[in-house]
Amino acid sequence: MNSIFNKKSLRLFGGLLSGSLACVNPSFAKEGMKVPPTVVQSQRDIIAAGLEIPVETLYNTDGSGINNAVVIFGRGCTGEIISGQGLLLTNHHCGYGTVQGLATTQNDYFANGFWAMNNVQELPCPGLTVTFIRVMEDVTKRILTGLTDEMRDGERDSIISVRIKNLEKGFRFLYKKDAAIKSFANGNQYWAIISDTYKDIRLVGFPPNGIGAFGGDTDNWSWPRHTGDFSMFRVYADAKNNPAEYNPNNKPYQSKEFLTINTNGYKEGDFTLVYGFPGVTQEYVSSMQLEQVVNIIDPIRIEARTKRLNVWTDYMHQDRNVFLKYTSKRAGVANGWKKWQGEVMGLKRNNAVEKKIIAEHQFQDWANSSPDAPLYAKDLLAKIQVKSASRDAIIATNEYIREAVLGIEIIGLGAELDKILDVMDANLNPQISKDSIAKIVKNTASFYKNYDAKTDQSIFSALMPLFIEKAKNFVPAYYRSELARFGGSYQDWADYVYSNSIATKADNLTSLTRSQIINDPVWKLYDAISTLRNEKIIPALSSFNDSLARFNRLYMKSQMLKSKYQDLYPDANSTLRIAYGKVKGIDPEGSSGYAFQTNLDEAVTKHNPDVAEFTLPAKLLNLHKEKDYGRWAVNGTVPIAFIADNHTSGGNSGSPVLNAKGELIGTNFDRVWEGTMSDYNFDDRWCRNISLDVRYTLFIIDKLGGAGWLLKEMRFAPAASKK
Repeated sequence: MNSIFNKKSLRLFGGLLSGSLACVNPSFAKEGMKVPPTVVQSQRDIIAAGLEIPVETLYNTDGSGINNAVVIFGRGCTGEIISGQGLLLTNHHCGYGTVQGLATTQNDYFANGFWAMNNVQELPCPGLTVTFIRVMEDVTKRILTGLTDEMRDGERDSIISVRIKNLEKGFRFLYKKDAAIKSFANGNQYWAIISDTYKDIRLVGFPPNGIGAFGGDTDNWSWPRHTGDFSMFRVYADAKNNPAEYNPNNKPYQSKEFLTINTNGYKEGDFTLVYGFPGVTQEYVSSMQLEQVVNIIDPIRIEARTKRLNVWTDYMHQDRNVFLKYTSKRAGVANGWKKWQGEVMGLKRNNAVEKKIIAEHQFQDWANSSPDAPLYAKDLLAKIQVKSASRDAIIATNEYIREAVLGIEIIGLGAELDKILDVMDANLNPQISKDSIAKIVKNTASFYKNYDAKTDQSIFSALMPLFIEKAKNFVPAYYRSELARFGGSYQDWADYVYSNSIATKADNLTSLTRSQIINDPVWKLYDAISTLRNEKIIPALSSFNDSLARFNRLYMKSQMLKSKYQDLYPDANSTLRIAYGKVKGIDPEGSSGYAFQTNLDEAVTKHNPDVAEFTLPAKLLNLHKEKDYGRWAVNGTVPIAFIADNHTSGGNSGSPVLNAKGELIGTNFDRVWEGTMSDYNFDDRWCRNISLDVRYTLFIIDKLGGAGWLLKEMRFAPAASKK
């Protein structure tokens, strides 16, 4: 693969950095993701943007802040509490994996949906958690006091680790709650996060896929959207309202703070605020690292996932059992696949790399001439460039291994065979060895529940050629010899592996011998690729990442010094954040402007019974035919979704979208395709978040689900007066 650096970028860092260029760093956007306790410091901006409630209402530590109604749902989404009885609203796709674990061919909740008609009918969700953030405290000084930039990274990191451990212990003692200290701004800031995690969570409502996943992959990351992307759960607690493991005697969590729902609507230009847990953004990376994303990382991921998704789709269409096994996995893989396509398109279209190069030119001018610039700033960008360029091939190989080789499920299962082998080789007490192996085998149950060997065999035939032909010098000798043994036929090789491996069926793992494992073709494939990674890939990547971590920390600190800390918000790191903007349409192709809102009439127009992802439920079609919308009717239809220019990211799925009074008007579920670049380059000309209108949510609950009992526990804003 050719170097990602052209002559232009080389010139910029070759010492010819005199002169000044007019450029605004796009990462200074006002819509950036604010840490809630810091919003009060910029309250003039948010009030000028339209907020009508005291800023302290958004976040406080006395229990009355909106932060107590916004939760981490599971391991990667946001949810909001919408009643005093722990009723929780999030996205359909956030609840998808949990519901897959509850669904069967007899109770196909994806086809038919699920609606509890009382608390007794709510379904326990094993393994699902909900976390409330009670306090966020800046502890930067306590972590970094006395540490210098000249210290060796190992020494510095060791001191920080000890301080974090001790401080977390102190916070847990003080608050009698969970406590974690997280790094912000590439290690230049630290915040303590005090939280409660509830473990008894139950399913309340889940629309069928014909509503919750309407539009499927075709419409994903796109606008306009007509997806009813919501699901409902309830948090349960013990008799004292504290977190507890599942117990049928637990009671609904008594929510002191929950969101008021506003069904009066909105208009273009109205203030909106998104409150949630955005996952990862990298607005401050160098142009060199961004070029690796555009030219190496994303293209490899897209190519490999295209092949995997094509195979899965074919088999899922042929067999409903395969569909149920793979529907959640497919949704997760497809989500990233389409997002990365839009990301590459947006970054190129917005000339993001070129803009960063210009901003870096300005940075270098400052580093060379400003008395405020630290000495290390002068050659930071040159060091980042050299280090980045030296690792292109390693980065590419790692992506091919992750997306192609480990995209073959059975090879990933080889890790479990390896664990069993380790136990066998450990000379343990026979009973301890037996129990340890039984535990490993038991942990594979969830894998086999959602695994189909025939489907995976076709994945092998599709992905293995991609790895061997593209990774070139990093292909294990065992892979090449096996391919040669089968005359270059990937299909014959796959036939042999899946016909001869003990790993294709769960019951084959119960009584293994050491000889069976080391001679198994799946274990050999896993062992060869893991050996390659451990000996050549991971050490090189670790060295690269360690060096870049130091350079990026210093580069971030320098950018903060240069800007005098103005308008710089930390990159997202799955912690609680606030973003605000306005309801705003978009037309990436011209000046006409897409509508900022969609409705049920448009969804019915899209309905196509011959295409699964565009098939609406018969009951919804009948409600539309009869115009039976109840109190949710607006201008003869029901609004479905709307867009605004809030800065969101992965993890904001399920986030509440609030109006100027802090009332719930929607649930965030996506971004427009043209704006998925916002993880690296936020530009409010293109970046829009897509939200489900709360009125459509309530309409589906009430008229389609017949679960109107839930509405009685919700709190609604007064109806707007009609003029």
